[in-house]
Amino acid sequence: MPSNIKKLVTEHKVEFIDLRFSDLSGKEHHVTLPKAKVDDLFYEQGKVFDGSSIVGWCEINQSDLVLKPDTSTALLDPFCEVPTLMIRCDIMDPVTKQPYSRDPRAVARRAEHYLRQTGIADTCYFGQEVEFFVFDDVRWNNTINGCFYEVDSTEACWNRGKRMEEGNMGHRPRLKGGYFPVPPVDSSHDLRSLMCQRLMEAGLVPEVHHHEVATSNQNEITTRYSTLLVKADEMLLFKYILHNVAHAVGKTVTFMPKPLVGDNGSGLHCHQSLAKEGQNLFAGDQYAGLSEIAIYYIGGLVKHARALNAFTNPSTNSYKRLVPGFEAPVTMVYSESNRSAAIRIPYVFSAKEKRIEARFPDAMSNAYLAFSAMLMAGLDGIKNKLHPGDAVDENLYHLPADRVKALPHLCSSLEQALDNLVADHEFLLAGNVFNRDLIHAYIKLKREEVERLSSATHPIEFDMYYSL
Repeated sequence: MPSNIKKLVTEHKVEFIDLRFSDLSGKEHHVTLPKAKVDDLFYEQGKVFDGSSIVGWCEINQSDLVLKPDTSTALLDPFCEVPTLMIRCDIMDPVTKQPYSRDPRAVARRAEHYLRQTGIADTCYFGQEVEFFVFDDVRWNNTINGCFYEVDSTEACWNRGKRMEEGNMGHRPRLKGGYFPVPPVDSSHDLRSLMCQRLMEAGLVPEVHHHEVATSNQNEITTRYSTLLVKADEMLLFKYILHNVAHAVGKTVTFMPKPLVGDNGSGLHCHQSLAKEGQNLFAGDQYAGLSEIAIYYIGGLVKHARALNAFTNPSTNSYKRLVPGFEAPVTMVYSESNRSAAIRIPYVFSAKEKRIEARFPDAMSNAYLAFSAMLMAGLDGIKNKLHPGDAVDENLYHLPADRVKALPHLCSSLEQALDNLVADHEFLLAGNVFNRDLIHAYIKLKREEVERLSSATHPIEFDMYYSL
């Protein structure tokens, strides 16, 4: 038994080992083993499971896969009543003994390896600002004769006139009026602090938490940057902790990009930089204090943005957020401190902090795939010296229509993003980081989501067509 595992098992009297992994969509799965079933051989060989039951993976006639524990990720589960150790796993093919072709975590591992192979840099850093809603009630249904959804929060502006048994206290944000208010308008201050405590106990480092712009309890928690694979792992843990902390106090968290109509949506702002031998390669003397490498990295993101959307904005709901007027970008340009641009260069106090911020992704993404795809696009930009053009410092929402039309745009639908990924994915195959099998399986999985939504009758259609 690895020493770190033995220490945790002894100190916390662990009874179960919980194996965690992610499917293509980024949904976390687990299987739990009693401590007595785990021996030294297990850590070498792993646990066989049925890969055909995971959406988008194996066929039933070739279904065996192996969960190989990464013992460096071992962590005590903060929510289990019986002491349980969580270990994140890589997925292996039992026949070839190689990483399974559709394992997202393997993509992130290969992306970091490829980065070192290029000689451009040895480390890629990522940091995330994660936005989310906390609701008090959520209901939906889809049947042959009808469909609906409804969310509610005591903090929502639509509850200003509601009679409440305990009295309506009236302190709640207006539409688009939720940025940085103090309690009692900010109703989730203590809840976010509790979330941050749990994150810290799990080894993450929260740097800031606050109420976000939207009414109905929109929030943000930012955690300290780290390497690509570590931050992708942390994204799964982050979601797990927030869901369970909220659930324990009778609330529900969603990372959906656009659960409300007419107010701001939730993004996953991704800060990125490259380093070599401890030196930040993005600091320089060009626009906004960036280096030439950073400019070319942006150029790669701009060139491949519409293909990247398939990974960074992978839900049909994602494109209800990427519309003008709600602080989410629609044009793929870069700018210093301009939050209407898809790529922002934040103001920093030292060259060590110099980075870029991609503002278009959302938390529906599989972080292993989204982060790796952005790195591969950036490296393609560096290798081919792709200049992104001039920065755009004006408010993009106020520019003349003809000028906006001439700028590169993000996709407006998941279907469009998938079509662009079909046409533009060679940059992802460099160094065998991605492979065609995974890309084709991913596209098939996501097209099924598009088809499911497009074939469903919508209440808006009744509003537009019923009386014609």
